[in-house]
Amino acid sequence: MAARKRIGVYPGTFDPITNGHLDIIQRATKVVDHLIVGVARNAGKGPLFSTDERVEMVRDELEAMNTHGTTVEVRAFDTLLMHFAVDMKAAVIIRGLRAVSDFEYEFQMAGMNHRLNPQIETVFLMASDRHQFISSRFVKEIGRLGGDIGHFVSKRVAERLADRFAVERSNGDQSRRVQTLKP
Repeated sequence: MAARKRIGVYPGTFDPITNGHLDIIQRATKVVDHLIVGVARNAGKGPLFSTDERVEMVRDELEAMNTHGTTVEVRAFDTLLMHFAVDMKAAVIIRGLRAVSDFEYEFQMAGMNHRLNPQIETVFLMASDRHQFISSRFVKEIGRLGGDIGHFVSKRVAERLADRFAVERSNGDQSRRVQTLKP
């Protein structure tokens, strides 16, 4: 009898994907046989990058990763996480914890998810000490203000952020010019 393949889902908005996310993904590959990185559409968060751009960024980052023989795929989703997990035949939801402040929210979410489907377990992986303080929100804020984000994201992601911020600045300059021309 063949062993059942343990499938895990690691969900997030990944706007953008950070070194902290990559650390959790790499470590999750030691826990499951097949990992699905679920990129949430989540328009309510007002993402900087479109869903397709975020999926592409995650895929690009995973190309060079050692996945310990675990297959990893990236999929966008816009459903309830537990519905997505069932559709993917996942037995495990992977969540990363950076600090105690993450724990309270994640604990509540795990409890709700368990109520929705007690067959799917939530596994928490603690962020490595060098990644505990990284968040996509801070990375965007630092990058937008011209700070060095090279310690927090890959070179590819940093370049994409710089390009996006240049477009924002250009568009912002144009809108300010239009406002000053109006009487």
